[in-house]
Parts: sequence; C-alpha cells; structure tokens
Amino acid sequence: MKGTTLAELSLSARKRLTDAGIEGAALDARLLVEDLTGTTRTEAITDPDRIIDTDMLSAVDAALIRRISGEPVHRILGYREFHGLRLGLSAETLEPRPDTETLVDAIAPLLAEIGEREGVCRILDLGTGTGAIALALLAMIPEARAVGADISEDALATAVRNALDLGFSKRFTGVKSNWFEAISGQFDAIVSNPPYISSAEIETLQKEVRNFDPLRALDGGIDGLDAYRIIARESARHLEASGVVAVEIGSSQKAEVTDIFLDAGFLLKTALRDLAGNDRVLMFTGSGKA
Repeated sequence: MKGTTLAELSLSARKRLTDAGIEGAALDARLLVEDLTGTTRTEAITDPDRIIDTDMLSAVDAALIRRISGEPVHRILGYREFHGLRLGLSAETLEPRPDTETLVDAIAPLLAEIGEREGVCRILDLGTGTGAIALALLAMIPEARAVGADISEDALATAVRNALDLGFSKRFTGVKSNWFEAISGQFDAIVSNPPYISSAEIETLQKEVRNFDPLRALDGGIDGLDAYRIIARESARHLEASGVVAVEIGSSQKAEVTDIFLDAGFLLKTALRDLAGNDRVLMFTGSGKA
C-alpha cells in the first residue's frame, strides 16, 4: 500500500489551512511540514515522492489542528528566528517580531564603537523575554556583555537557555527583577521592548496575540505608557554619562513617549520607523534628572 508522499502532505496541509481561512496559510503549512518531517524547501522540489512515516503524519496533523484553532505557527514550532538567531519560546515570552530588529540595528553601531574604544560595552535589556534584543547585540558585538532582566522566571529561564544554545552564556546574565528593582551597576545602553498596549485595547488584538502572547508583556496600563514612565524615571541611575536608552514604541506613541523622556531630562537622539513605515524606535541620550 502506497504511503503519503512529501508533495501530497504539503498540498494537503496548505489546503487545510487555506480552507480554514488562516492568513499566510501557504507559509505556515510549509514551516510546519518542514519542521515536523525534517525536510527542507530544496527537498520538497528534488524529492517530492519521499514517503512520510505515520508518526510524522500524525505530528503534522496535530500541528495543523492547533494552527486552525488559532495558535500561532511559531508557538507550535517552539521557536522563532530573530535577527538571524533561532530563539526558543515559552509560555511567558513574547514572540519576537521583525519590527524589533529596528531597535537592534539602530543601537548596534554605537555599541560597537564603545566596545572598540573601551574594550567592553555593557547592555541592560529590560523585560528581556526570550533575550532577543540582548542576544542579537551580543552576536553583533564581540565586546558586549548583557544583563537580561525580567519579572518572569519562565522568561528568564528561556533567555538563559537561548544564550547557552547560541554560545553566549558567558556574556549574558539573567536577573529576576521588576524593572530596575534588582539591578545594580552602570550600563552603556539600556534597551527595552516594553508592554505598550493600553489595557482597553487588549481585547481588540488578533486572537493569535490576545490568546497566546503573555498578557504581562502586552498590557502597558490605562494609556499604554506605564513602562516608559518607569524607564525614564529610573534609567539615569544606571546609565553611563555617554550612554543611551533605546525603546520600542507603539506606532502612535512617538510624541507621548518623547515627552516622558524629555521631562525626565533626556534628549531625543534618534527616531526610527520600521520596514512598514511606522514609528517604532526612540533613542535618548543625557543623564536625566537623577
């Protein structure tokens, strides 16, 4: 009896997701089939008649059911690529997204200069989650050392594991901290992708985000700006004189977040948009009022 081929499985998976109305059905189907069968895009072309064993078929079927129920594809896979790095996910980590790469690319040249000049540069990543921002910077800057702070033990464990898997464990330290509460020392850069969605907006988010990303990593309080107030107020005590603070923002928050930092004594150095043209990153200099 002839089994199911790779080509047949790929076609069936794509059709099931398309029929269920899943946006990006073709890509999601390909990612799930490749990961769960251990095949590549090239093999789908060169070896379409490969017979897929029953255990793999069952795994793909279970994954498709999860995707149709609304679970994001990368949650199912358990990892996501960010700035060329494969990062493991867990229940209490935000799924890193390409928009955040804008922050990494913005601040990396400045930190590289500090590293070359001083022999080391120190980074504090607040709300580190998977460790995405810190680990991407460590990958780009050999002289960099990073502290990843998070209130979630699950997130910290994930970030530390990602650092180990990527070979950065000697340059990355995870600290359980509610923002700055357990942080000591001075840093050349304080970076963060904080929660910035207003509490009232949470229910309007796509179900993939609302139901599967951790609420604590999304909810920024009544106006979505709570975290920025804390970062602006507390950063000065932990920032070197020539240091920078870089934060990701919601697309409509540029003016409000800028005002929060200006009121705390910082100067706006750079405002950047993401690939979609939305305001996404603000970078500040100055010692603040502290």
